[in-house]
Amino acid sequence: MSDQPRRPRRPAKPYRRPKKDPVRILAFEALRAVDERDAYANLVLPPLLRKAREKDDFDARDAALATELVYGTLRRQGTYDAVIAACVDRPLREVDPPVLDVLSLGAHQLLGTRIPTHAAVSATVELARVVLGDGRAKFVNAVLRKIAQDDLDGWLERVAPPYDEDPEDHLAVVHSHPRWVVSALWDSLGGGRAGVEELLRADNERPEVTLVARPGRATTDELLAEEAAVPGRWSPYAVRLSEGGEPGAVAAVAEGRAGVQDEGSQLVALALASAPVEGPDRRWLDACAGPGGKAALLGALAAERGAVLLASEKQPHRAGLVAKALAGNPGPYQVVAADGTRPPWRPGSFDRVLVDVPCTGLGALRRRPEARWRRRPEDLDGFAPLQRGLLRTALESVRVGGVVGYATCSPHLAETRAVVGDLLKQFPDAELIDARPLIADVPDLGDGPDIQLWPHLHGTDAMYLALLRRSA
Repeated sequence: MSDQPRRPRRPAKPYRRPKKDPVRILAFEALRAVDERDAYANLVLPPLLRKAREKDDFDARDAALATELVYGTLRRQGTYDAVIAACVDRPLREVDPPVLDVLSLGAHQLLGTRIPTHAAVSATVELARVVLGDGRAKFVNAVLRKIAQDDLDGWLERVAPPYDEDPEDHLAVVHSHPRWVVSALWDSLGGGRAGVEELLRADNERPEVTLVARPGRATTDELLAEEAAVPGRWSPYAVRLSEGGEPGAVAAVAEGRAGVQDEGSQLVALALASAPVEGPDRRWLDACAGPGGKAALLGALAAERGAVLLASEKQPHRAGLVAKALAGNPGPYQVVAADGTRPPWRPGSFDRVLVDVPCTGLGALRRRPEARWRRRPEDLDGFAPLQRGLLRTALESVRVGGVVGYATCSPHLAETRAVVGDLLKQFPDAELIDARPLIADVPDLGDGPDIQLWPHLHGTDAMYLALLRRSA
């Protein structure tokens, strides 16, 4: 399966808004924004849905269908591209991007939903007439009728390379991931085919919405009183919302006393806060704090112990998000806009330091499915100096006897153990400590001493954490 972009980026031609079927036109608009502007669906879709609801032509079922069409199409884009390619007489790069978006929406309805075949074809062709014109609608109709001749399993047998000939390419087509991502995840898992297939399947499932009750400001009991709320799996501060639960409707979330935070992210903060330190425990640092989820939890935990949190974020607008997340914290804190590789604080100033570094985001593909198609192997080289620089500064910022937590939302070995291993060579007075006992009752954490969480094993993003102590 090719890891190259399936199509060049071109501006879409103006189109007429349809008088009916606002669900599919909204889905098309969202896909166009993702393709044309490198937007993320989780940022584009909510305002589109909100605007549609304000016009009174959308209800909850419409919103659910639009969400499924957008996210389902993005998650399975690689598979659908392979199917569409088998049904057209030209390379996909020669198909206009808006046409390809309509075809992908139709393919998802035919192969990935329970929408009846005739309804999926007719609704998508009508969408094509409105946004593409009558001529290209005929092309869409012809292609969709070919796709409708078989189901997903049948198409996969036809378009996926045999596993025995090329396992990674087979899995890439079947589970809709770029080949290099399949290879990287397989290496990180270090297991057999079953494990990587479970992970790839989990990446294509809709993630749960998880809330965090910020200590001293909200309780899990308060959140569990909400309709559709169930306890978290691992974090004592986590509550999950079942399908249909709207976090913005939860009073504690609206008031900032609770937040939306993946349980893996919560566990990273809890492990750092639970790590034993030698000596005082008064000053904590979150060196890459944006957008503020971990900082808000760390700030609340620090306040319980009489400690002070400094939250640092390079980008001023993201520092503003951190300040908003921390507003109302029960204890003292400070937010600064500062470069974590050239910090304004003195070396050895902190007892605990968290550095959650920028990365490829391969651990959060459930939430940002389009990221898998944008990332390239060469992106790793771009992140590498920054990741090492931030960890270096973190180790310089912690005092002797203090602890540094290196975290990243990627399981790629080049972003996890390779970075930590390189910095341990540069800091002979630093040592890894076992992080696994610090998040009690969480199974399948590996051989340690670092932690790698997985969507298919833990129901979290694939967060990585290594804890390092300065010993001299």
